[in-house]
Amino acid sequence: MKYTQLGRTGLKVSRIVLGTMNFGPQTDEAGSHAIMDAALGAGINFFDTANVYGGTDNRGRTEEIVGSWFAKEAGRRDKVVLATKVYGPMGGDGDVWPNHDRLSAANIRRAVEGSLRRLNTDYIDLYQFHHIDRRTPFEEIWQAIDVLIQQGKILYAGSSNFPGYKIAQANESAARRGMVGLVSEQCLYNLAERRAEMEVIPAARDYGLGVIPWSPLHGGLLGGVIKKEAEGTARRTQGRSADALANSAVREQVQAYENLLDKHGLAPGEVALAWLLTRPGVTGPIVGPRTAEQLESALRAVELDLSDEVLTGLDAIFPGTGPSPEAFAW
Repeated sequence: MKYTQLGRTGLKVSRIVLGTMNFGPQTDEAGSHAIMDAALGAGINFFDTANVYGGTDNRGRTEEIVGSWFAKEAGRRDKVVLATKVYGPMGGDGDVWPNHDRLSAANIRRAVEGSLRRLNTDYIDLYQFHHIDRRTPFEEIWQAIDVLIQQGKILYAGSSNFPGYKIAQANESAARRGMVGLVSEQCLYNLAERRAEMEVIPAARDYGLGVIPWSPLHGGLLGGVIKKEAEGTARRTQGRSADALANSAVREQVQAYENLLDKHGLAPGEVALAWLLTRPGVTGPIVGPRTAEQLESALRAVELDLSDEVLTGLDAIFPGTGPSPEAFAW
């Protein structure tokens, strides 16, 4: 397994991040434990979860599954760089109460205690803000985070789904308090969705944040979906992925992508991950395997070296936005 530093921290993390979002809703506890066993055995030491994962009516279940895995073996927790998130409501539909979500000091305090309990640990390596909070000033957020760091309950703070200007606001606010600030940003970024290159990734790089892309296969569109459809082996696409593939222009683009990789004898899903690993500033993409086979595919991607011909072909099919501010010109 290849490793890198997480932003400007001293943490050494694997180039693939194990996402646990399918643990519970898609994969049962035994299967989830088997995937985590295989991941750690292969050298993946960076696990990502969130307090709301587990399904609409079972939020927190995913953290519980990770926590029960830690409890199975003494010392296992210290081998993992553990990341979780705070923002969304933890109650079921209609089951809400005042200050039940977002990034108020009250909710951060409540949420971290719940995550620590479910994860069966006394500290979280990376505590991430799952979304921007337009109501709560960063001064309040950082005050709450400072207390948690002093208490030893979290080590670092990160963001997720932040625009570039919010990354700047957050870190400037932290700097005024003499704090490290955000050390990572978890953003939507893949071959088919490259808007993060305009401002999010430049902001992250300028402030020394690691970049952790989510949805590296763009909801399955970059995983060979058209070929799987023809073979009758595709899972049913739904939501935004299905809407995208119904667009003839998108379908033509995805077909060209699959044709290019078929020409070179490459697996689409592995190439999508390997491409992200070539991008400046990227720490490692998040993979959310439902099965051991999917994890094995992700591990192969870490060792895959893409030729200049393939990289040029990918850029031709999925052109980036270009650097800002030049990309804004017309």
